[in-house]
Amino acid sequence: MTATLLIAGLGYTGRAVATAARDAGFAVLATARDPAGRSAPGGVALIPFAEAAAALPDATHLLVTAAPGEAGDPLLALCADAIAAAPALRWIGYFSTTGVYGDRQGGSVDETTPPAPGSPRTLRRVEAEQNWAAMANDHRAVDVIRLAGIYGPGRSAFDDLRAGTARRIDRPGQKFSRIHVDDIAGGTLASIATATGGVRILNFADDEPAPSADVIAHAASLLGIAPPPLIPFDEARRGMSPMALSFWSENRIVRSEGTRAALRRPWRFPSYREGLEAILAAETGA
Repeated sequence: MTATLLIAGLGYTGRAVATAARDAGFAVLATARDPAGRSAPGGVALIPFAEAAAALPDATHLLVTAAPGEAGDPLLALCADAIAAAPALRWIGYFSTTGVYGDRQGGSVDETTPPAPGSPRTLRRVEAEQNWAAMANDHRAVDVIRLAGIYGPGRSAFDDLRAGTARRIDRPGQKFSRIHVDDIAGGTLASIATATGGVRILNFADDEPAPSADVIAHAASLLGIAPPPLIPFDEARRGMSPMALSFWSENRIVRSEGTRAALRRPWRFPSYREGLEAILAAETGA
């Protein structure tokens, strides 16, 4: 029987996983709210989100990338019973966020650290994690995959620099964890390959948390341009959106040694340096 991966939500990360899974020999289906207005990678079947339940009897693996709303997780609201009863389903992956760890004032967290959500958005994430974890049983593994800041082709400091919107905000002691989208895809396939049952917490975060100003400066140097000037945080915050302010209000270092050991693979891009260099090489054909 061909392994069949159903991806609930074909966004930026969903597309990367879909392509990697297809290349690895999976039959891949993905949902979209409006399939007529979306495209999927070649060889990936796109179905309406409302029809996800109909695809579950044949699915051996399920990846959930859609974020919960105020009413909870959208896929569980649509077809929780069908998921629980899916006969061939042996692995569920749930893309959560490292934001569930909350503010640690620069301290470290790892896979064993209890969540401490500090916003309604991350509270909903923790609730969704718990609801997905409850889907595990003796024959079905659930991996709760907490993603750090996502970057990759089309979503990196290069794009902000070229658009003239990059801002190097200076806040001493503030570091952010991040993960390249290709490591999300590769890590997800490794999650599937190493799952043995039960629930795992996995942190997808690279090995070098860093100030965003350093990342922008490195990207500028790779482009051969001068970096934007540093802006003190107290000055920059006056123009921030509520979401950005929430982002900057928390300071933590996310460790992933346990995840790398569980997946038996290192990150392909262990820091933003390797990740940015690979993005630029792909863009320029170098």
